[in-house]
Amino acid sequence: MTTYSKDEIFRLNDDDDEAIAIRLKAARIAAGYVKQTDFAAALGIPYKTYHAQEKKGHPAISTVRFLHRNHRIDFNFVYNGDFSQLPGDVRDALEMALRADMP
Repeated sequence: MTTYSKDEIFRLNDDDDEAIAIRLKAARIAAGYVKQTDFAAALGIPYKTYHAQEKKGHPAISTVRFLHRNHRIDFNFVYNGDFSQLPGDVRDALEMALRADMP
C-alpha cells in the first residue's frame, strides 16, 4: 500500500475540476449519502442536476452551503482541499472517503 501525506490525500491547493469533483464525492459520502440520488433529494434538486455538478467538479454554491450548514464540511475543503478548519470527526470521515478512491 502506498503511503500518502494528508496534503496529497486531500489534494491541498489543487483547484482543478477533477480535484473538486473528487472532494465533492468524498463530502457526499462522508455526509452519509452513498447514492447521488439520495443526496440530490436532500438538496431538493433533480438527480441529473447534482450528478452534473459532481461529474464536472462544478458544485453550486447552494450544494456547498448545504454541506457546510448540515454536515460541517466547509467551502475551503471542497474548492481547495484545505482541511485545517474541519472538525476532527469530519476530517477523519473525509479522509476515509478520499482514501477509498485512491489507487
